[in-house]
Amino acid sequence: MKNTFIALAAALACSGAAYAQSNVQLTGLVDMYAGSLKAPAGERTSAVGSGGMTTSWWGLKGTEDLGGGLKADFNLTAFFRADTGDMTRGIPSDTFFSRDANVGLSGSFGRVGLGRDKAPNFLPTILSNPFGDSFVVSPLVLHANVPNFAAGWTNAQTTTGTDTGWSNQIIYSTPSFGGLKANVHYQFGEQTAQGKRGKKNVGANVLYGAGPLSLVAFYERVQIAKPTGIDVQDTKTDWMVGGNYNFNVVKLYGTYGQAKIKAQTLPVDVKNTTYSLGLDVPVTTAGTIKAAAAHTKSEVGAAEGKRTTFTVGYDHFLSKRTDVYGAVMYDRIKWTESKSGTSVVAGIRHRF
Repeated sequence: MKNTFIALAAALACSGAAYAQSNVQLTGLVDMYAGSLKAPAGERTSAVGSGGMTTSWWGLKGTEDLGGGLKADFNLTAFFRADTGDMTRGIPSDTFFSRDANVGLSGSFGRVGLGRDKAPNFLPTILSNPFGDSFVVSPLVLHANVPNFAAGWTNAQTTTGTDTGWSNQIIYSTPSFGGLKANVHYQFGEQTAQGKRGKKNVGANVLYGAGPLSLVAFYERVQIAKPTGIDVQDTKTDWMVGGNYNFNVVKLYGTYGQAKIKAQTLPVDVKNTTYSLGLDVPVTTAGTIKAAAAHTKSEVGAAEGKRTTFTVGYDHFLSKRTDVYGAVMYDRIKWTESKSGTSVVAGIRHRF
């Protein structure tokens, strides 16, 4: 009997050690704002919205230590709208786990991941502007990803080729070399229809951060808009370089990039050129004043349009996980005629 208890205790000890090497975390972020919104060519709307500074999301993340420096990880995270409870970003046909749905292996070689994950454009864009990944008030994010059809600013005028996340992809991430890291992306098109086979998305980004200096760059060649269906688009190439430098009294941001579409189904070629500037000014130990501007020149054949957006705001952290913010944005689109709009928002963001 004594030997039985010893064996059972040893087994439980081994089980506990194995369990300690694995973890699963429930994590996410809730961001809500109230404000008065007016987009160019749109009507003014007073609303309570979700995702003023960061799109609200939740999900499960986990890692397992496989020994010998090798680890397995998974990410299953979903966007949601906290104002309505909808489990989407507000994009038609958005999948449930549209933020992340991937599994990977990592070690001294870096990481190899499979599934839905960030597109090459995402990290460089949010790291090189003071409003991060705000799809409501960040000038650079709006110019890169958000069209305004009412004012004539369509998907062809945005900088990125498709979504900020890609499905059906393989990602290889290098280890960090003195603050320098790269990610290589290959998205399978998975098309079977004649004339659509072999279509795919490829891209890469490079991130550098050491001391006060951060530098970023990305390149994409996009042919697939929605890999879940037969949705092949004209080939769009886009690239951007950017970065920021922290002087302590002020943090400066800047980017420059171009996007081109070679006409196939479109009647003419398209070329978009975007640059942006921004700054963070600490005014207290917990609060910063933020300002940013982005300008895009779009050439569609012989036609030319311009979009200019300015935002000024303030972000104050109440704790490491909770902050409150306010921002005023002016957005102007000049296409066949000039249209503009001004929006004012105030909100709260909580991480868990």
